[in-house]
Amino acid sequence: MAQVDFREIEAETPVVEKIAERYRELGAAFEEAADAGERLEVLRRWDGLRRELETWDSWVGLRFHQDTRDEARKAALEARDEISPKLKELEVDFMRRLGSGEHKDEIAEHFGAHLLDRWACATASYDPSIEEETVAEARAAAAYTERVSSARFEFRGETLNLSQLAKYAQHADRDLRYQAARLRWDWFQENAGELDRLYDELVQLRRRQAEKLGYPSYVELAYKKLGRTDYDRDDVSRYRQAIRDHVVPLCSKLRERQREALGVETLMAWDLQVQDPQGSPRPQGDHDWMMGRARAMFDEMGESLGGFFRLMADGHLLDLEAREGKAGGGFCTGFPSYGVPFIFANFNGTKGDVEVFTHEVGHAFQSWSSRDKESLDYLWPTSEAAEIHSMSLEFLTWPHMEEFFGDDAERFRRVHLTESLLFLPYGAAVDHFQHLVFENPAATPAQRLEMWQEMRRIYMPEEDWGDIERPSAGGFWQGQLHVYKYPFYYIDYTLAQVCALQFLGFAREDRDRALEAYVTLCQRGGEAPFQELVRSAGLRSPFDEGCLADVVATAADSLGL
Repeated sequence: MAQVDFREIEAETPVVEKIAERYRELGAAFEEAADAGERLEVLRRWDGLRRELETWDSWVGLRFHQDTRDEARKAALEARDEISPKLKELEVDFMRRLGSGEHKDEIAEHFGAHLLDRWACATASYDPSIEEETVAEARAAAAYTERVSSARFEFRGETLNLSQLAKYAQHADRDLRYQAARLRWDWFQENAGELDRLYDELVQLRRRQAEKLGYPSYVELAYKKLGRTDYDRDDVSRYRQAIRDHVVPLCSKLRERQREALGVETLMAWDLQVQDPQGSPRPQGDHDWMMGRARAMFDEMGESLGGFFRLMADGHLLDLEAREGKAGGGFCTGFPSYGVPFIFANFNGTKGDVEVFTHEVGHAFQSWSSRDKESLDYLWPTSEAAEIHSMSLEFLTWPHMEEFFGDDAERFRRVHLTESLLFLPYGAAVDHFQHLVFENPAATPAQRLEMWQEMRRIYMPEEDWGDIERPSAGGFWQGQLHVYKYPFYYIDYTLAQVCALQFLGFAREDRDRALEAYVTLCQRGGEAPFQELVRSAGLRSPFDEGCLADVVATAADSLGL
């Protein structure tokens, strides 16, 4: 495998007129092609153009996240957001032309019918009439990122951003947890007006997009944007009901066990990230130490993962440490022209460093494994399938957790599994909340707070924020960046978690076979819709009757419930 160094990656800003001319040339060449072979060569040239543009798009977005204070990077992001709809229009028009043209059956025969389905979603979710709203949406989402990245806290002699402050949510000292929670949420309370304004702007922009494209609400448009072709909102609604029926009662038992373990009379919200009086397990070294342990771990897991991780580390394709000006969160992006992904995270000295890191490596390994797919549309699957690769790798690395946690490894595994179950109702709550918001786009900020309160009562009845004002009033969702930036994505994490828990079960029975199935699934990329990919790996779809109940029961049994 050829080594690529991030420091040598370049991405030239495209000129719309020149890109339009290339599209005209591609269209003419496709029409003039003498046979299927020549038409396929045109599609390869188009794919190369799309990879160039996605590399630029990813490069600009990553650079902004690496330093949100840098004015040049911010200007580059704004320029990208300004011209991206025009580039999207060119791409969608070409997709529409191919997907409805006389050679569509030929395309489906070569690439598979799923490619046409993905193009159909793309063409149904964009039109030049929504360009103004699309640009404004991107600006408002970037403003949210910039605002939360600017938060600073003086705490225990340190100056911390939100990512760094988060380490105290897992501290053994209950009073420190409370103080940190107050600091965090006081900031959200002080910034509530601007955060409400930004979200209302985003809701209205998305509503107008849906209206212009002829959808009843933004919900239907969002499902198209996410490329959901083999399930719909009714399936998701039934799935959320299954979570209420089978997972919420279990989580109540887990919370009671947690309360007893902590020895507190009432479990408060600032206790929720700590499962026992010791506080959460922590990795036993710093960033460089962890990278050494990670190399050893992935080498032991086989050449596919080992070789890949060496390529990432040696190529400086990892940015993992929290720092001043860096955006919060973690994600994986990629540079398809170079055939490599990139991992962005914010280490803060907690167990989350290991979880987020292995999670993002899962994404990165999948995209690298399918980098040679003939169509860029197959480089990544749709988001709920993509999260299977990340969440499953979190579990498949379990046998190596002694590398990071030493004697605390078994405690880490227990906590990780417990929190994986506790996450399911929260993920469903975020999704249900967004359905309510976009079904009622005229709701006021106060009404949206009450919507979240309803979600809290349904999905997380034990959550008690006491005298901490903003989350007590229903504003917890404002700290969840997906609500602002990636609407309706969040349920995908829960769907993938149900699949990942099945991979955990496979690994307990036959680890080598589970790893083989995992690698094979990664290699498929996005060549099939979600449920087909799931079943091809020997997994049950979360939408199948009884799947969620069975998976959760198995996990609960392993926790002694």
